[in-house]
Amino acid sequence: MPSYEMEGKIKVIDFTKTFDSGFTKREFVVTTDEKFPQDIKFELIKDKCDLIDEYSEGNWIKVNFNMKGNEYNDKYYVNLQAWKLEAVEGRDTQAQAVAESDVARAEVVTEDDDGSGDLPF
Repeated sequence: MPSYEMEGKIKVIDFTKTFDSGFTKREFVVTTDEKFPQDIKFELIKDKCDLIDEYSEGNWIKVNFNMKGNEYNDKYYVNLQAWKLEAVEGRDTQAQAVAESDVARAEVVTEDDDGSGDLPF
């Protein structure tokens, strides 16, 4: 079975769900970085559920996954089962640097030197 990978920013991390059979599953959503970003839902199953614990929403990751398809009651489903997650180096620090520069620009004082607060125009 072929394996796939993609990179993106974590948008949502759900809690682990345990079913009556003992099966466990955890879903998370990654937003792609392209002209028209896509929100892609992945699932972690069984012993892989805790792979996402070291990441937070907003982190950039590379996801290695398998595509699984099945039929149930004449309906067809596709699941993307993640089996490996890696941090994407440099992406989180770039986003943090942009955010910090936005804060610095927002802190620029707009009053003139005498403190009167009058705008120059």
